[in-house]
Amino acid sequence: MAAQLSGDTRVAEVEFARSRAEVVRTGRVDLVARAELVRCATQVASLVDEPCAAFEALRADAPASEQAYADYLRGRFDSQGIGHLPVAHQAIAASSATVASDLAALQAMADPLSRLVGAAASLRAGRASPAIIDLAVGTASDQGWRRPLLAWLGVARQVAAQAGDQAAAERLSRRIELVLGGPSTAP
Repeated sequence: MAAQLSGDTRVAEVEFARSRAEVVRTGRVDLVARAELVRCATQVASLVDEPCAAFEALRADAPASEQAYADYLRGRFDSQGIGHLPVAHQAIAASSATVASDLAALQAMADPLSRLVGAAASLRAGRASPAIIDLAVGTASDQGWRRPLLAWLGVARQVAAQAGDQAAAERLSRRIELVLGGPSTAP
């Protein structure tokens, strides 16, 4: 997870393959499914929009909690599956959720990865306000997680540009460039 969140995809792939091989040795579908979902969650936190294909291959034998979480990661909120989600994510998946309730639920999440996953779910549901996006940027920044930071900064820049705030969009572009290793605006 750490390699994936820091943006070192090659190391992340090697480490995940090693971890998955160890879990597979148990023969427990629930554990392998959970490992695949953790991998997918780190990608969702970074706004990577790819299907969780390895989990889907296990779906038929995976517990209801893992199936519900996989659906949540894809932005499909099923009222029957909400009770199977981790408590922290239930409020975001609820049909009565709003921008304000999403923000409150995200602020209450102690785990930074869960907060980013929840923010991504809110974004996919079309409820990610600038405050939610700022919370995601701050969360990724506080953790030093380069990959999700760049993704969320890109969303923030897009929102600023769409709102006509060119100064904010340019500031965000400079911040992205800084994270990418480009020139700094600092003296």
